Amino acid sequence: MPSMPAPVVEFPLPASPVPFEPAPELLALSRQAPVLRTVLPGNQNAWLVTGFEQVREVLVDPRFSRALVSSPGRERRGLEFVTAKGLMGMDPPEHTRLRKLVAGAFTARRMHLLAPQVAAIVDELIDRMQAGPRPTDLVSTFSLPLPVRVICQMLGVPPEDQDRFHAWSDTLVGDWSRDQGEMAAAMTAMASYIAGLIAAKRAQPADDLLSALIAARDNEDRLSEQELVQLCIAVLLGGHETTANQINLSLLALFDHPAQLARLRADPGLLPGAVEELIRFVQLTTTLPPARVTTEEVTLGGVAIPAGDLVFPLFGLANRDPAVFADPDDLDVTRQAGPHIGFGVGAHHCLGAQLARVELAEAFRGLLGRLPGLRLAVDASELRFKEKMTITSLEELQVAWDA
Repeated sequence: MPSMPAPVVEFPLPASPVPFEPAPELLALSRQAPVLRTVLPGNQNAWLVTGFEQVREVLVDPRFSRALVSSPGRERRGLEFVTAKGLMGMDPPEHTRLRKLVAGAFTARRMHLLAPQVAAIVDELIDRMQAGPRPTDLVSTFSLPLPVRVICQMLGVPPEDQDRFHAWSDTLVGDWSRDQGEMAAAMTAMASYIAGLIAAKRAQPADDLLSALIAARDNEDRLSEQELVQLCIAVLLGGHETTANQINLSLLALFDHPAQLARLRADPGLLPGAVEELIRFVQLTTTLPPARVTTEEVTLGGVAIPAGDLVFPLFGLANRDPAVFADPDDLDVTRQAGPHIGFGVGAHHCLGAQLARVELAEAFRGLLGRLPGLRLAVDASELRFKEKMTITSLEELQVAWDA
């Protein structure tokens, strides 16, 4: 069967007027074809995959390589600049070897046992919110501190240092237009901090993930010093940016759907399923996600993609595929848990997926249960977002609630 031409999307991709929704133009095109074509700066051909089954194929088929994205001579921009030497930039078997070293710390059982600690942090943060002024900025008082404290506690970052890496993180989670010199400086600073932390943990080991990784490095020779530093950076970056912004954008989506918010307030038992639905419904990124490169010509969704081309799986659009989800553009907190692809699949399935589920469930349990009438304190048009970020990130989120 001859291949079909893919619809063309101009780059940069169209922006959405609603921060948690896909751009209407992209959504409409995704309903016409599961594979779209765009041209990146430098006249580089690239492919946007929007269909659910086609995104799954990109994520599990070894003909779509993460490692080749960082091959010599290929320009690296945005998040690719950060992931080039880390876990996210590898293919099996190298990826498998390193992932095994940290996967045991993020099992569903361990995360279930961690839930009371997460709930305690949620309660502490809400206590401070209630004692402070109203309205308050949810970003700085709750949604950012929660995942930062959890992941730093797991890794063994001293409490007094937990704010130090956030500015670096903001720079490193940049989009394709971010200045690479700025990103390189942030990467160097963060790697230097991690190296110092490793030295301190070597001198005084503790019961934390970093000490366990150091032991794997020093006693078992299972990873190099550079791999150790890169693993720590990957855990720190992945452990807070996505969860913090998922909390923010999910709340915006619930504020925009008051009937669904009321259902969730009335029945907290819906929370586990609602978390899955919010992950499916909310589009977390507005720019290009980590890419793959084809190792050979591949026909995907009826489109022939040449060897060596960049392929971007767009999770947010895949999660709106009407072939998989009934009424995909509706937010329904009672929806039965479906096969959403918010955490990816295959070798690069999100390492912290279970941790994110625990954090999101406890966050919404606390916010909706302890802050009656929680609502946006400004008009949605006044919301300000950070520029040049891969993940949609609010500068602040002013909220109020009833006494």
